This record gives sequence, structure tokens and C-alpha cells, in this order.
Amino acid sequence: MALDIIAARPDPALLDLPWQLPLEEWPEERLAALPRGISRHVVRFVKLSGKVIAVKEIKADLAIREYHLLRNLNRLGMPCVQPFAVVQGRVNAKGKPLDACLITRHLQFSLPYRALYSQTLRPDTATRLIDALAVLLVRLHLAGFWWGDVSLSNTLFVRDAGAFAAYLVDAETGELRERLSNGQREHDLEIARINIAGELFDLEAGGLLHGEDPIETSERIVTRYHELWAELTDVEEFDTAERWRVEDRIRRLNDIGFDVDELAIVTDFNGTTISIQPKVVDAGHHSRRLLRLTGLDVEEGQARRLLNDLDSYRAATERQLDDEELVAHDWLSLIYEPITRSVPPAMRGKLEPAELFHEILEHRWYMAELAGHDIRIEDATVDYVAHVLPNKPEEKSILGVDTTEMPVLGTI
Repeated sequence: MALDIIAARPDPALLDLPWQLPLEEWPEERLAALPRGISRHVVRFVKLSGKVIAVKEIKADLAIREYHLLRNLNRLGMPCVQPFAVVQGRVNAKGKPLDACLITRHLQFSLPYRALYSQTLRPDTATRLIDALAVLLVRLHLAGFWWGDVSLSNTLFVRDAGAFAAYLVDAETGELRERLSNGQREHDLEIARINIAGELFDLEAGGLLHGEDPIETSERIVTRYHELWAELTDVEEFDTAERWRVEDRIRRLNDIGFDVDELAIVTDFNGTTISIQPKVVDAGHHSRRLLRLTGLDVEEGQARRLLNDLDSYRAATERQLDDEELVAHDWLSLIYEPITRSVPPAMRGKLEPAELFHEILEHRWYMAELAGHDIRIEDATVDYVAHVLPNKPEEKSILGVDTTEMPVLGTI
């Protein structure tokens, strides 16, 4: 068998995988027990060189196209899975050609939406997932990417300080252009609305929906998308005496996690009215600031929460006038790292460190409410690890839930 492998950094261990077998027949010892979402193609999680990769069996031309699309989206900094390789030239033991395989890196701590619904979650889970998907869709559209098959099934979700961050996992139908028209954006939104409604009806039929109305919830993607798109792109006009509104617009964008790289400011002929419009926006305002101060690379919501705790630490130690980077270093070494490292090794795969720290902060707040006084974070950590963390699912690696086995009316 003469394999043809396309990869930026090929791993020689790829040659040891059983490419002569259809993917659905690969032996169990090669596979990783991770929850799989619904896909029109055969997908398997495979152990390779101590890591986990996702392998999707697909026609060669589609595999190569999606591989390059994902590479371009990664270059643009979009939230999506990382392409690893394309394997072509597969034949079985009888010499019959087999489909190619697209390989992507497994996104640690990520879950398909159906796996999330297999857990005990808050009643507003659907709306939190929709909000995350709306942010993802806006970011992709700003970059000129038309998805063509927007759905919960084609998205992976990572916990982000009580909310979720969404990642594109299937770009098979997508197109990357210089700029999208309003019609193209609305087409993607309509696809999203219809697909999400169908997916939620599937969950309802399986008894997994927590009281949300599938139609009403699916409409939320349209509302949230338009709200965010308007905040990021709309022209705002005001009197020259209200120039503070320029800074206010920038601050509002920072609050929702975006930086303004370029802002168009135009005055009218008489110089009495100002128009402003963000020209270039970039997501990750808080995560970039936290990375600069501490070296921690986390999701946007987690970064916002950690920065808030850093500010609280700064105030509690009366170091408001000290250099911010020095204070951040002390907070990292005296608070964050000791807390996240105090978790027993056997339970560290349940939540990533930043999400764990966020949950401990939440737990401390609840304990303080009950006690009627402040609680030391060290004491809150001990209580959380003893009574809350053991009941959390193992999200880093094995959940023991194959979502393809869960009740479903049809594939979206």
C-alpha cells in the first residue's frame, strides 16, 4: 500500500496505524474512549504518540479541501480544531481502494453538545450553548468564512467560567472569502436556526432537554448574532460635545471580549456631529491581557474571571500603586498555582486548571454566603475537592458516554 500523507509536521507513528482497514473496523486498542457527536461520516478518536487525534473517513478531494480550510482558519486565529494530516492511497487487503482520512488534533476538555446533555446541567444549558455558537459565528463571518452547515453537531464546546466557548469542528461545506455579503451571513443564520431546532427536538425526544422550547431557543441564535454583530460593526453618531462616547464604545467592546484595532471617526461638514465605526475588531481582549501578565493561555471568560481575582488580590494587599506585572507574578505564584496544584493528581483530568480555579471561586462565594463571613480560598479549595470535584465527570479524556448511542430522530 503506497500511502500519500499530507502533513505540516508528520508523525512517523502515523505509518503504524491500520490504514488497510475501514475506519469503523479499527481495533479497540487503537481507539480512545471519548464521546463522539453525530456525523455523516465515520469518525474515530485514535491514540497516537501519547496524544489523541480525530480521524474522519471522507473522499480525498473533500479531505484535502477541509485540511487547507482549517489551516487557513487557524492562521487567522479562529476557534477551530487544528488540522494534523490527510492520508490518501488507502487500499484494503483485496486491493480495493478506501476513502481518504482527514486527521485533526483532539481539543482537550472539549465536548460535543449531546455529551453535555448526558450530564446534570443547569436548565439554561441550551441558551448558553447558543450564545457561544453566536460568538463563534460572528467571529467566522468577520473573517470572511461562510460555514454552510452551522449546527451544534459541527461544534465542540469548552467550559468557560460557567459559560461555554465554541469551536468549529467541521469545515467541510465552508468557504473562505475576503468579505461576506449580508445575504451570505443571513443564509448561514437560517441554516443555524433550522439545524439547531432539529437537534433540540432530538434531545427532547430522548428526554434530555431541560424544559427549553426548541423553536424559541433556536430563534435565539438569530437574536444574539444580530446583537453582537451590531455592537461590533454599527455606525454610531453623536454630537461633538459627547466625544467621551468614542472611549465608551471601545470600553463596551472590551467588556464583551473584543479589541478595536482600527476605528473610523468622521465628522460632518459643519463639524458638529461625529460618526464612529469599528473597522477591525479582534477577539480575546481579556485572554491577551492575562497572557501578557501571567503567561496563562485560557478562554476569554476564564481570563476575565482570573483578572477580576487578580484585581481583588491587588486591592486586598494594598498594592494598587505597584507595577501590575509584579503583582500578577505574586498572584500567580502565591494564589493561582498553589490552588490548582493542590488537587490530587487522580482528579486533575476532570476540569482544566482555569475552569477549576473559577469553580473554586464560585464555591468560596457560596460558602461565604452560608457562613455570613469571608472564607479563605485555601479552605474553600479543601471543601470543593472533598465534596464537589469527585462528582464531576472526567472531561479531559474518558466520559464513558458514546453520544452516537443516545436516542436520535435523525442526523442534521
